[in-house]
Amino acid sequence: MGLLVHLGQLGRMAAAAMRAVAKRPFEAKETLYQMEALGVRSLGIASVVALFTGLVMATQFAYGLQKFGGMEYTGRIIGLSFSRELAPSLTAVVVGGRIGSGITAEIGSMAVTEQIDAIRALGADPIKKLVVPRLLASIVVMPILAAFALVLGFAGAMVITDIEFGLPMGFFLQTALESVRFADYLSGMFKTPFFGAIIALVGCHYGFETRGGTQGVGDATTRSVVAISVGILVSDFVLTKLTMIIWPASL
Repeated sequence: MGLLVHLGQLGRMAAAAMRAVAKRPFEAKETLYQMEALGVRSLGIASVVALFTGLVMATQFAYGLQKFGGMEYTGRIIGLSFSRELAPSLTAVVVGGRIGSGITAEIGSMAVTEQIDAIRALGADPIKKLVVPRLLASIVVMPILAAFALVLGFAGAMVITDIEFGLPMGFFLQTALESVRFADYLSGMFKTPFFGAIIALVGCHYGFETRGGTQGVGDATTRSVVAISVGILVSDFVLTKLTMIIWPASL
């Protein structure tokens, strides 16, 4: 029952945010600030996760395929797995934890100090002032972070297979490009704006629902990170099935 209540509140917040986007004034300055805060400051963690994921996956696959004489397929497997799944979803889960917790803590602190009530008292819309900039920023920055993670993770895999297993980087890149089609790239990038929307909406929702002072902010932040991670993984399955219908493998 609690899950349905939260889903209903998220739905109302999403609908209110969509209506508020078209209302003036457009919070351009705040949106740009949120893009810098949520996107640029997340490049570090996205880089580390993508790089070492590429290193670990390439090492594991190359070691396993070497036993069966199929190490030349490492580039194909890494290319497909990163472009279709790992770059968008893993980046969203890791970066979403950072972004979502920050959003929840920030708005939650405003809620417990009655700043949100003050915004309403001044005749402004908290959804317009607080939710819309973060929602737009998350939707914009997630595809960029995922594309960056794709390039960096693939580069790390390409280098480690050359150093550790003697698989030339040129051959690795050639075989990967032969296997990865444009549909594979689209299927991964298509999911990232939805992940961004989930991160922003869930983070804002738990921020608005924060009660009980500083302890309440901590509890809300914890629940937000868990809900974001689960929401991304569940939506990833649904969106993956959808992309298989929209972009067949032959594209």
